[in-house]
Amino acid sequence: MSEERKKILEMLAAGKITVEESEKLLAAISAPEAAETAEPGARPPFKYLRVVVEPGPGNENPERVNIRVPYKLIRAGLKWAAFIPKDAQTKVNETLKEKGINFDFDRIKPEDIEELVSQLNDLTVEVEGKEKVRIFCEP
Repeated sequence: MSEERKKILEMLAAGKITVEESEKLLAAISAPEAAETAEPGARPPFKYLRVVVEPGPGNENPERVNIRVPYKLIRAGLKWAAFIPKDAQTKVNETLKEKGINFDFDRIKPEDIEELVSQLNDLTVEVEGKEKVRIFCEP
């Protein structure tokens, strides 16, 4: 364990910093390590997030939805979220929390988006036997 990590954990144990602050500090000191291990010019393994909605066997509506979202657009959206006024962010956070979703605009980072998108890969949801929603990533 590095000296920096030990110092951060000691400050956390002593109550000098919060858990959130320690997470940020630990992420900051581990970022160079991740950059060193990544291949030069490495890209995420996918370029697009696809959302496909297909009618189920019992659905009389034959319409299909096929959305292909460029991953770069998702990242750009994250950057634009910084321009949302704090009071609006607070209202959105509170509303989401009421619905059981613990989300905080202030704590979202680009690597969180990458993780979220990669976890959505190959997700299939059937909606009451009427529709089938597939979410997956494309290279």
